[in-house]
Amino acid sequence: MHKLIIAAAALVAGLAMAAPAHAAEAGPQPERQAWSFGGIFGTYDTNQLQRGFQVFREVCSSCHSAHLLAFRNLMEEGGPEFSEAQVRALAAEYEVADPTTESGRRPAVPADRWPSPFASEQEARDANGGALPPDFSVLAKARGVKDPFPTWIFNYFTAYQEGGPDYIHALLNGYHEEVPEDAPHNSDGTPFQLPEGKHYNDYFPGHAIGMAPPLADGSVDYAEAENGAGVPETLEQYSSDVSAYMMWLAEPHLVSRKQTGFVVLIFLVLFAGLMWGTKRKLWAGIEH
Repeated sequence: MHKLIIAAAALVAGLAMAAPAHAAEAGPQPERQAWSFGGIFGTYDTNQLQRGFQVFREVCSSCHSAHLLAFRNLMEEGGPEFSEAQVRALAAEYEVADPTTESGRRPAVPADRWPSPFASEQEARDANGGALPPDFSVLAKARGVKDPFPTWIFNYFTAYQEGGPDYIHALLNGYHEEVPEDAPHNSDGTPFQLPEGKHYNDYFPGHAIGMAPPLADGSVDYAEAENGAGVPETLEQYSSDVSAYMMWLAEPHLVSRKQTGFVVLIFLVLFAGLMWGTKRKLWAGIEH
């Protein structure tokens, strides 16, 4: 037993020492943002999701697909909550493939999936220098943030699951026009050299990303949106809105899942109380 305790202590110490080194290699830790959907009581901000969809539609969708998104999802409760008329009008602006029609294409309807900007994967690679732009459907859940030991332990109590949006927000704000002077050196000690056609980003693994900075101040006109009056048209605001939208896209039933969790916890507490009372009743007259 004594040897097991020593081994466990050595393992914990090793993790504590190794985690910061790993974080340093991966770049700076993305700063945690104050998301409306964060924590056990968080919910999506409908206005923010609508703005995030506008950023996605006007900027991101020219390269990135969202294969799991149907137009009708945009009017579901807990999401952007566009009206049915708005969704029908939006869908009609796009065409989808339909072999049953004479031309092979038709205007989209709310039941259709969001159309891909490219006809095939090869076409997407050809248009992006050989790189395949990732699908947005679950990207916010696929990306994450690794907390060093022991801070990740507190995530179990705070219900932290916003690592994906935090990373996306940091990535969109982490571009540099030139390689900074304090850029990390290569593993062999030589200065960092940015490959041709790449862009330097603080938070992208390896710091060389093929995607050019997609957003800048004034990129999207929020004044045209119903909820855009007075909202800053800045990179910071755009990146926050589209990151929140991508989180909803990846987990549209986040709020209902939290509500179900509360119901389950209440049931378990009541069930434990009933079992305790039953045990007291059955064993009340028995010496033990």
